[in-house]
Amino acid sequence: MEHLDLNPQVTASLKKANIKSVEDILAYSVVDLQRVAHLSIPDVQHLQKAAAVRLQRDKNVITALQLYMDKASFPSQHQKLSLGCSLLNNFLRGGIPIIGITELAGESSAGKTQIALQLCLSVQYSAEYGGLGAGAVYICTEDSFPSKRLQQLIKFQHKLRTDVPADVIRSIHFGDSIYIEHMADIDTLTDCITKKLPILFRRSPVRLIVIDSIAALFRCEFTAKDAALKAKHLQSLGAKLHHLSTIFTAPVFCINQVTDTMKDADTALNLMGLQDKKVQPALGISWSNQLLMRLMVSRTQLMAPLPHTGCILRNMEVIFAPHIPPSTCYYTVDLEGVKGIDAT
Repeated sequence: MEHLDLNPQVTASLKKANIKSVEDILAYSVVDLQRVAHLSIPDVQHLQKAAAVRLQRDKNVITALQLYMDKASFPSQHQKLSLGCSLLNNFLRGGIPIIGITELAGESSAGKTQIALQLCLSVQYSAEYGGLGAGAVYICTEDSFPSKRLQQLIKFQHKLRTDVPADVIRSIHFGDSIYIEHMADIDTLTDCITKKLPILFRRSPVRLIVIDSIAALFRCEFTAKDAALKAKHLQSLGAKLHHLSTIFTAPVFCINQVTDTMKDADTALNLMGLQDKKVQPALGISWSNQLLMRLMVSRTQLMAPLPHTGCILRNMEVIFAPHIPPSTCYYTVDLEGVKGIDAT
């Protein structure tokens, strides 16, 4: 602080406010610095500029363009977790980001749990095959874990993942690396995220968190009059999940339910990219703000084309993401797993 070019009165005010470093200065907004340190707007602007110049001189600062271009130095910004299907990977530009929360929302029978299970298997492959070489945590909040379907998917991995050599598939013990938890209330879920998961991540090679579903507990414990308290809990939960994801470079995949849209909610729907939807993801805009990427899936009334005879055609849509424009693709679910379908 002594090295900044500041008026002595400003320095004294910062010390009184217990602001001790350049990083502290830049963490505050203009309004907060005014309030905490009792400074004028010109003083705050000069202070922030001096702090930014000092930080840039003292540390190796990079630009957003460098971050985008230098993929080798910043793998967590560019690596994705494969969905186990080349068409779906192409649609999502590699898969789901490995840092941040990805939400998959949709009505019942749209295939949400099938996609989550497939991710739990995909994460166990090495990076060469789109995985992270680690296990997964699957947190159930409503239904029991679909172990029978998981075993079925494991059995047919050699048919779904034709891009992976058969000996590599045989060498992976898929069922041994999926840790299952059942949660009955929000307090138990919070305790699991803040206490159990950090210990598990440090002791075992785990790199994926699946929550199925995020809405179930909040719908049970909060009524319409508890909106403010519900929003506070959602923000807290989102912050804890982001912290885990960042510290351990682990993607968080949350399944969400949907609700019917209301005609008087046009502004909120527009903010969430859902203006023309008949349904919208549950939990509202407080939860939407915690997400890096939101996907929605739905089940059509059409049958999938050859060679997917007998399968229902389903639709996956990107609602928002930092690296993908709003777009859609078709997929289906069969005995072997979830498969994208060429739009042509």
